[in-house]
Amino acid sequence: MGNVKISYREAIRRALFEEMKRDPDIFLMGEEVGHYEGAYKATQGLLDEFGEDRVVDTPISEQGFAGVGIGAAMCGLRPIIEFMTWNFSLVAFDQLYNNAAKLNYMSGGQFPIPVTFRGPGGAGGMLAAQHSQALESLYLHCPGLKLVMPSTPYDALGLLKTSIRDNNPVVFIEGEVLYNVTGEAPEEEYLLPLGVADLKRKGKDFSIICWSRGYHFALEAMESIEKAGYDPEILDLRSLRPMDESAIYETVRKTGRVLIIEESWPRASVGSYVADLIQRNCFYDLQCPVLRVSQEDVPMPYARNLEMSSLPNPTRIMAAVEELMS
Repeated sequence: MGNVKISYREAIRRALFEEMKRDPDIFLMGEEVGHYEGAYKATQGLLDEFGEDRVVDTPISEQGFAGVGIGAAMCGLRPIIEFMTWNFSLVAFDQLYNNAAKLNYMSGGQFPIPVTFRGPGGAGGMLAAQHSQALESLYLHCPGLKLVMPSTPYDALGLLKTSIRDNNPVVFIEGEVLYNVTGEAPEEEYLLPLGVADLKRKGKDFSIICWSRGYHFALEAMESIEKAGYDPEILDLRSLRPMDESAIYETVRKTGRVLIIEESWPRASVGSYVADLIQRNCFYDLQCPVLRVSQEDVPMPYARNLEMSSLPNPTRIMAAVEELMS
Protein backbone atom coordinates (compact mmCIF):
# COMPACT_ATOMS: atom_id res chain seq x y z
CA MET A 1 0.00 0.00 0.00
CA GLY A 2 1.23 3.50 -0.80
CA ASN A 3 0.22 7.11 -0.31
CA VAL A 4 -2.92 8.85 -1.47
CA LYS A 5 -3.58 12.55 -1.95
CA ILE A 6 -6.27 13.81 0.42
CA SER A 7 -7.55 17.14 1.66
CA TYR A 8 -7.27 18.39 5.23
CA ARG A 9 -11.06 18.03 5.45
CA GLU A 10 -10.91 14.41 4.30
CA ALA A 11 -8.09 13.70 6.77
CA ILE A 12 -10.32 14.85 9.64
CA ARG A 13 -13.28 12.85 8.35
CA ARG A 14 -11.16 9.73 7.83
CA ALA A 15 -9.72 9.94 11.35
CA LEU A 16 -13.22 10.24 12.82
CA PHE A 17 -14.53 7.37 10.71
CA GLU A 18 -11.65 5.02 11.50
CA GLU A 19 -11.76 5.67 15.22
CA MET A 20 -15.55 5.38 15.50
CA LYS A 21 -15.40 2.14 13.53
CA ARG A 22 -12.68 0.81 15.85
CA ASP A 23 -14.28 1.72 19.20
CA PRO A 24 -18.05 1.68 19.85
CA ASP A 25 -17.56 3.84 22.96
CA ILE A 26 -16.65 6.81 20.75
CA PHE A 27 -19.43 9.20 19.77
CA LEU A 28 -19.54 12.61 18.09
CA MET A 29 -21.58 15.54 19.38
CA GLY A 30 -22.00 19.12 18.19
CA GLU A 31 -24.06 21.60 16.24
CA GLU A 32 -25.02 20.34 12.76
CA VAL A 33 -22.53 17.44 12.82
CA GLY A 34 -25.17 14.93 11.72
CA HIS A 35 -27.92 15.78 9.24
CA TYR A 36 -26.08 18.85 7.88
CA GLU A 37 -22.79 16.87 7.89
CA GLY A 38 -20.81 19.64 9.58
CA ALA A 39 -20.43 23.34 8.83
CA TYR A 40 -17.22 22.51 6.92
CA LYS A 41 -18.40 19.02 5.86
CA ALA A 42 -15.76 17.32 7.99
CA THR A 43 -18.38 14.89 9.36
CA GLN A 44 -19.87 13.96 5.99
CA GLY A 45 -21.32 10.45 5.91
CA LEU A 46 -20.83 9.71 9.60
CA LEU A 47 -24.54 9.87 10.49
CA ASP A 48 -25.41 7.36 7.76
CA GLU A 49 -22.68 5.02 8.98
CA PHE A 50 -23.12 5.24 12.76
CA GLY A 51 -26.65 6.50 13.38
CA GLU A 52 -28.13 9.13 15.65
CA ASP A 53 -27.01 7.46 18.89
CA ARG A 54 -23.36 8.08 17.98
CA VAL A 55 -23.60 11.21 15.80
CA VAL A 56 -25.59 13.66 17.89
CA ASP A 57 -26.91 17.01 16.66
CA THR A 58 -27.14 19.40 19.58
CA PRO A 59 -28.94 22.65 20.38
CA ILE A 60 -26.93 25.87 20.13
CA SER A 61 -25.53 25.53 23.65
CA GLU A 62 -21.77 25.02 23.76
CA GLN A 63 -21.65 25.07 27.54
CA GLY A 64 -24.37 22.41 27.66
CA PHE A 65 -23.02 19.87 25.19
CA ALA A 66 -19.39 20.38 26.30
CA GLY A 67 -20.57 19.52 29.82
CA VAL A 68 -22.49 16.48 28.58
CA GLY A 69 -19.33 15.28 26.84
CA ILE A 70 -17.23 15.67 29.99
CA GLY A 71 -19.83 13.78 32.02
CA ALA A 72 -19.93 11.00 29.43
CA ALA A 73 -16.13 10.73 29.59
CA MET A 74 -16.34 10.39 33.38
CA CYS A 75 -18.71 7.45 32.84
CA GLY A 76 -16.33 5.59 30.52
CA LEU A 77 -17.30 6.80 27.03
CA ARG A 78 -14.94 8.62 24.65
CA PRO A 79 -16.74 11.69 23.29
CA ILE A 80 -15.62 13.88 20.42
CA ILE A 81 -17.10 17.36 20.89
CA GLU A 82 -17.15 19.62 17.86
CA PHE A 83 -17.26 23.39 18.23
CA MET A 84 -18.52 24.90 14.98
CA THR A 85 -15.62 27.30 15.47
CA TRP A 86 -13.29 27.73 18.42
CA ASN A 87 -14.66 31.24 18.80
CA PHE A 88 -17.77 29.57 20.22
CA SER A 89 -15.71 27.60 22.74
CA LEU A 90 -15.59 30.78 24.80
CA VAL A 91 -19.21 30.07 25.75
CA ALA A 92 -18.01 26.74 27.20
CA PHE A 93 -14.79 28.11 28.67
CA ASP A 94 -15.71 27.19 32.25
CA GLN A 95 -16.42 23.60 31.23
CA LEU A 96 -13.01 23.19 29.59
CA TYR A 97 -10.98 25.06 32.20
CA ASN A 98 -12.67 24.03 35.45
CA ASN A 99 -14.08 20.61 34.62
CA ALA A 100 -12.32 18.90 31.73
CA ALA A 101 -8.85 20.10 32.72
CA LYS A 102 -9.11 19.54 36.48
CA LEU A 103 -11.45 16.64 37.32
CA ASN A 104 -8.83 13.90 36.95
CA TYR A 105 -6.45 15.82 39.21
CA MET A 106 -9.11 16.75 41.78
CA SER A 107 -10.41 13.16 41.92
CA GLY A 108 -6.95 11.76 42.61
CA GLY A 109 -6.93 10.00 39.25
CA GLN A 110 -10.31 8.33 39.70
CA PHE A 111 -11.87 10.05 36.70
CA PRO A 112 -9.85 10.12 33.47
CA ILE A 113 -11.45 12.50 30.98
CA PRO A 114 -10.92 10.97 27.51
CA VAL A 115 -12.67 13.70 25.54
CA THR A 116 -11.49 15.38 22.34
CA PHE A 117 -12.68 18.93 21.65
CA ARG A 118 -12.23 19.75 17.96
CA GLY A 119 -13.23 22.26 15.31
CA PRO A 120 -11.89 25.11 13.17
CA GLY A 121 -9.99 28.06 14.62
CA GLY A 122 -8.37 31.26 13.41
CA ALA A 123 -9.45 33.67 10.70
CA GLY A 124 -11.81 32.29 8.08
CA GLY A 125 -11.81 35.08 5.51
CA MET A 126 -13.99 38.18 6.01
CA LEU A 127 -15.70 36.79 9.12
CA ALA A 128 -14.90 39.89 11.19
CA ALA A 129 -13.62 40.27 14.73
CA GLN A 130 -15.87 37.89 16.69
CA HIS A 131 -15.30 34.93 14.36
CA SER A 132 -11.62 35.31 13.43
CA GLN A 133 -9.73 34.57 16.62
CA ALA A 134 -6.74 32.29 17.14
CA LEU A 135 -7.25 31.28 20.77
CA GLU A 136 -4.54 28.68 21.30
CA SER A 137 -2.72 30.69 23.99
CA LEU A 138 -5.79 30.42 26.24
CA TYR A 139 -5.70 26.64 26.11
CA LEU A 140 -1.92 26.33 26.31
CA HIS A 141 -2.14 28.29 29.56
CA CYS A 142 -4.25 25.66 31.38
CA PRO A 143 -2.58 22.56 32.89
CA GLY A 144 -4.66 19.44 32.36
CA LEU A 145 -5.45 20.15 28.71
CA LYS A 146 -3.44 18.88 25.76
CA LEU A 147 -3.30 21.10 22.68
CA VAL A 148 -2.79 20.03 19.04
CA MET A 149 -2.71 22.25 15.92
CA PRO A 150 -1.82 20.40 12.68
CA SER A 151 -0.90 22.20 9.46
CA THR A 152 -1.18 19.42 6.85
CA PRO A 153 -3.56 16.56 6.03
CA TYR A 154 -0.90 14.01 7.01
CA ASP A 155 -0.46 15.59 10.42
CA ALA A 156 -4.20 16.15 10.94
CA LEU A 157 -5.07 12.50 10.31
CA GLY A 158 -2.35 10.94 12.45
CA LEU A 159 -2.64 13.41 15.31
CA LEU A 160 -6.44 13.36 15.53
CA LYS A 161 -6.46 9.58 15.84
CA THR A 162 -3.90 9.78 18.63
CA SER A 163 -5.86 12.55 20.35
CA ILE A 164 -9.06 10.50 20.33
CA ARG A 165 -7.22 7.57 21.95
CA ASP A 166 -5.66 9.75 24.65
CA ASN A 167 -7.13 9.41 28.15
CA ASN A 168 -6.80 13.16 28.78
CA PRO A 169 -8.86 16.06 27.40
CA VAL A 170 -7.38 17.23 24.10
CA VAL A 171 -8.01 20.59 22.45
CA PHE A 172 -7.65 19.93 18.72
CA ILE A 173 -7.75 23.16 16.70
CA GLU A 174 -8.10 22.78 12.93
CA GLY A 175 -7.07 25.66 10.67
CA GLU A 176 -10.28 27.27 9.44
CA VAL A 177 -8.91 28.03 5.96
CA LEU A 178 -6.92 24.78 5.67
CA TYR A 179 -9.77 22.35 4.91
CA ASN A 180 -9.11 22.49 1.16
CA VAL A 181 -5.33 22.09 1.52
CA THR A 182 -4.21 18.80 -0.01
CA GLY A 183 -1.29 16.52 0.70
CA GLU A 184 -0.20 12.91 0.77
CA ALA A 185 -1.01 10.42 3.51
CA PRO A 186 -0.56 6.65 3.75
CA GLU A 187 -3.48 4.49 2.69
CA GLU A 188 -2.89 2.23 5.68
CA GLU A 189 -3.72 3.28 9.21
CA TYR A 190 -1.09 5.27 11.10
CA LEU A 191 -0.75 7.30 14.31
CA LEU A 192 1.46 10.29 15.10
CA PRO A 193 2.59 10.85 18.70
CA LEU A 194 1.71 14.05 20.51
CA GLY A 195 4.65 16.21 21.54
CA VAL A 196 6.84 15.53 18.49
CA ALA A 197 7.57 18.45 16.15
CA ASP A 198 8.18 18.00 12.42
CA LEU A 199 11.12 19.54 10.57
CA LYS A 200 9.27 20.55 7.42
CA ARG A 201 12.33 22.09 5.70
CA LYS A 202 16.06 21.86 6.39
CA GLY A 203 18.07 25.07 6.11
CA LYS A 204 21.09 26.89 7.49
CA ASP A 205 20.53 30.65 7.73
CA PHE A 206 17.71 30.96 10.27
CA SER A 207 14.91 28.94 11.85
CA ILE A 208 11.20 29.55 11.29
CA ILE A 209 9.15 28.07 14.13
CA CYS A 210 5.42 27.78 13.43
CA TRP A 211 2.27 25.66 13.71
CA SER A 212 -1.07 25.35 11.92
CA ARG A 213 -1.63 28.25 9.51
CA GLY A 214 1.71 29.75 10.53
CA TYR A 215 3.39 27.08 8.38
CA HIS A 216 1.42 28.22 5.35
CA PHE A 217 2.26 31.86 6.02
CA ALA A 218 5.91 30.78 5.90
CA LEU A 219 5.38 28.96 2.59
CA GLU A 220 3.70 32.03 1.10
CA ALA A 221 6.81 34.08 1.91
CA MET A 222 9.29 31.44 0.74
CA GLU A 223 9.66 32.79 -2.80
CA SER A 224 10.70 36.21 -1.49
CA ILE A 225 12.99 34.66 1.13
CA GLU A 226 14.79 32.47 -1.41
CA LYS A 227 14.99 35.30 -3.93
CA ALA A 228 16.86 37.30 -1.29
CA GLY A 229 19.35 34.44 -1.04
CA TYR A 230 18.37 33.00 2.33
CA ASP A 231 18.01 29.32 3.22
CA PRO A 232 15.65 28.95 6.20
CA GLU A 233 14.82 25.91 8.28
CA ILE A 234 11.12 25.39 9.10
CA LEU A 235 10.09 23.61 12.29
CA ASP A 236 6.36 22.85 12.63
CA LEU A 237 5.55 22.25 16.29
CA ARG A 238 2.21 20.50 15.50
CA SER A 239 1.60 19.78 19.20
CA LEU A 240 1.74 22.72 21.63
CA ARG A 241 1.06 20.80 24.85
CA PRO A 242 3.05 18.62 25.10
CA MET A 243 5.61 20.65 23.16
CA ASP A 244 8.78 19.27 21.58
CA GLU A 245 11.27 21.57 23.31
CA SER A 246 14.29 19.51 22.27
CA ALA A 247 13.46 20.05 18.58
CA ILE A 248 13.24 23.80 19.21
CA TYR A 249 16.65 23.89 20.87
CA GLU A 250 18.21 21.76 18.15
CA THR A 251 17.20 24.09 15.31
CA VAL A 252 18.12 27.21 17.30
CA ARG A 253 21.59 25.86 18.05
CA LYS A 254 22.03 25.01 14.38
CA THR A 255 21.13 28.42 12.89
CA GLY A 256 21.44 30.93 15.74
CA ARG A 257 18.56 33.03 14.37
CA VAL A 258 14.84 32.51 14.99
CA LEU A 259 11.64 33.84 13.46
CA ILE A 260 8.35 32.72 15.04
CA ILE A 261 5.25 32.99 12.83
CA GLU A 262 1.78 32.65 14.39
CA GLU A 263 -1.78 33.60 13.55
CA SER A 264 -2.71 34.86 17.03
CA TRP A 265 -2.16 38.25 18.68
CA PRO A 266 1.37 39.05 19.90
CA ARG A 267 0.81 39.67 23.63
CA ALA A 268 0.99 36.65 25.96
CA SER A 269 0.90 34.35 22.91
CA VAL A 270 2.28 30.88 22.23
CA GLY A 271 5.09 32.61 20.36
CA SER A 272 5.91 34.60 23.50
CA TYR A 273 6.27 31.34 25.41
CA VAL A 274 8.46 29.76 22.71
CA ALA A 275 10.66 32.88 22.65
CA ASP A 276 11.05 32.63 26.43
CA LEU A 277 12.08 28.96 26.17
CA ILE A 278 14.71 29.91 23.61
CA GLN A 279 16.21 32.83 25.51
CA ARG A 280 16.42 30.79 28.73
CA ASN A 281 17.89 27.65 27.18
CA CYS A 282 19.76 28.85 24.06
CA PHE A 283 20.85 32.38 25.00
CA TYR A 284 24.50 31.88 24.05
CA ASP A 285 23.56 30.18 20.78
CA LEU A 286 21.63 33.21 19.51
CA GLN A 287 23.22 35.62 17.04
CA CYS A 288 20.44 38.18 17.55
CA PRO A 289 17.12 38.59 19.37
CA VAL A 290 14.24 36.26 18.53
CA LEU A 291 11.72 37.96 16.22
CA ARG A 292 8.01 37.24 15.88
CA VAL A 293 5.42 37.91 13.19
CA SER A 294 1.83 37.56 14.39
CA GLN A 295 -1.56 39.09 13.79
CA GLU A 296 -1.53 42.82 14.46
CA ASP A 297 -2.63 43.72 17.98
CA VAL A 298 -6.12 44.76 16.87
CA PRO A 299 -9.54 43.11 16.51
CA MET A 300 -9.73 41.47 13.11
CA PRO A 301 -11.10 43.88 10.47
CA TYR A 302 -13.93 42.73 8.22
CA ALA A 303 -12.59 44.27 5.00
CA ARG A 304 -10.52 41.76 3.04
CA ASN A 305 -7.58 44.08 2.35
CA LEU A 306 -7.35 45.08 6.02
CA GLU A 307 -7.63 41.45 7.13
CA MET A 308 -4.72 40.47 4.89
CA SER A 309 -2.66 43.38 6.22
CA SER A 310 -3.44 42.39 9.80
CA LEU A 311 -2.37 38.76 9.40
CA PRO A 312 1.21 37.58 8.78
CA ASN A 313 1.91 38.05 5.08
CA PRO A 314 4.97 37.91 2.79
CA THR A 315 5.67 41.63 3.15
CA ARG A 316 5.68 41.58 6.94
CA ILE A 317 7.56 38.28 7.10
CA MET A 318 10.22 39.49 4.64
CA ALA A 319 10.75 42.66 6.66
CA ALA A 320 11.34 40.53 9.76
CA VAL A 321 13.76 38.28 7.83
CA GLU A 322 15.81 41.28 6.68
CA GLU A 323 15.98 42.55 10.24
CA LEU A 324 16.93 39.08 11.50
CA MET A 325 19.74 38.70 8.96
CA SER A 326 21.06 42.28 9.08
